Amino acid sequence: MLPSATIGGKVNLYEPVHGSAPDIAGKGLANPLGAILTGALILRYSAGLEAEAATIESTVRKVLEQGFRTPDLVRANSQGFTVLSTTEMGAKVRETLAKQFSTVS
Repeated sequence: MLPSATIGGKVNLYEPVHGSAPDIAGKGLANPLGAILTGALILRYSAGLEAEAATIESTVRKVLEQGFRTPDLVRANSQGFTVLSTTEMGAKVRETLAKQFSTVS
């Protein structure tokens, strides 16, 4: 879930901090939140879009507060959580983000 950025050189480099995990590729087990939060870093540091970056970060926080998790985050303790696949978690973040924007408009 950790976003990462190397900033200040000729080129900024953004990447979520995790490996490629070929053993779980295509199984819907990977956690997309690091990649989503890395997108927020891009918006903040390369595009100067602080409000948009903060909105993405608060959306991810809200999804987690609502009890949604990917399998890696619940491990053996899934009680009280709704376990989502990679695609479902991405969709939940997108859906929650859309709701936040619709309340602003």
